Amino acid sequence: MTDIKNNLCQIKQQISHLCQQSSRANNAVTLLAVSKTKPSLAIEQAYQAGQRAFGENYVQEAVEKVQQLSHLADISWHFIGPIQSNKTKHIAEHFAWVHSVEREKIAMRLNEHRSNQDTPLNVCLQVNISQEQTKSGIDKSELFALAEIVHNCENLSLRGIMAIPEKNAPLSTYQTMHELFLSLKAKYNSVDTLSMGMSNDMSEAIASGSTMVRVGSAIFGARN
Repeated sequence: MTDIKNNLCQIKQQISHLCQQSSRANNAVTLLAVSKTKPSLAIEQAYQAGQRAFGENYVQEAVEKVQQLSHLADISWHFIGPIQSNKTKHIAEHFAWVHSVEREKIAMRLNEHRSNQDTPLNVCLQVNISQEQTKSGIDKSELFALAEIVHNCENLSLRGIMAIPEKNAPLSTYQTMHELFLSLKAKYNSVDTLSMGMSNDMSEAIASGSTMVRVGSAIFGARN
């Protein structure tokens, strides 16, 4: 418990320092604790230390945790992994956010399965900004067409974009994502989220306008 609490404190201090360096408000960046492969106990410890937003990559594992931790009323679950068509029902029913929408078919299925929920599903579109064949995401040229589709889905709320830049990507890559974000924000009032940056590239991401960073092992320790 002490380790997780201390790690969270250090990460939040680091985020605050990076925000100050970039002349941004201390609360400009949300920390998403990536809890994949970690037990529910570790997540609850992070929750007790003040963390509220948690990111999961694997649907079956995540659903079990959502159910086990349902007593934590204001916990926010974010799905951040690749989406298979046959998993959309579980994602729509158990998550508040999904960061990795990259196809019209997935958006439509999420919209359909979300219809019995009280609130819309918050959606970020994944952009393959470094054009890596091994990573998911749309080309930046496809962004606005998919954004319009999500915007028109009554059970989805278009919140922004997500990216995983290649290792040692130049700063211009992050700046391109920020430009896309600003263009999207100018067109859609609901857009407020640029999900970009992890432990190894948080500095570049925050300097380039990221509003949400995803951190896992620096909080919970090495992956199981």
